[in-house]
Amino acid sequence: MNILYPHQHGFQSGHSTSMALIDMQDKISLAIDANEFSVGVFFDLAKAFDTVDHCILLKRLENYGIRGLSLKRFNSYLDDRQQRVLCNGALSKVKLIQCGVPQGSILLFLLYINDISNSSPLLHFILFADDTNVLFSHKSLTSLSITVNSELITISDWFAANKLSLNLKKIILCSFDLTAKL
Repeated sequence: MNILYPHQHGFQSGHSTSMALIDMQDKISLAIDANEFSVGVFFDLAKAFDTVDHCILLKRLENYGIRGLSLKRFNSYLDDRQQRVLCNGALSKVKLIQCGVPQGSILLFLLYINDISNSSPLLHFILFADDTNVLFSHKSLTSLSITVNSELITISDWFAANKLSLNLKKIILCSFDLTAKL
């Protein structure tokens, strides 16, 4: 059983950045062939792995069927973690880590962000770990604009509800022009 979103190309066998790009190219090419306008939005999350909310993550794990002793072990893995920093020979005080996943816990992050595609049934999501891209195509430029703007609000709400912050300076919106067809 594969529980990860099928267009999540990060850290999975048979998936890669190349496969994510091919997925995107295929969708754009199909839209151009259908004489549709296309828009892609490329999101950048600020400190994505460091801001994973433990309560939300544990609830997600439970929803995926991890319960009982297994869930308690994940809770123990996340709970009571501490860190301190050594900078210029000075050691900081120990601080309790209240969010984030430990380095190497990529699968936990993939499960955390796995349901983002449910936030919009209209947009096509292409994911690579914490990189989130969405595509939408439509014959009407006006309808495309209205739909994308509306759906971006929904996606923004999903990020906020899941306590993930967008790096607004790095978000890219790209239109794919019908005249690109050869």
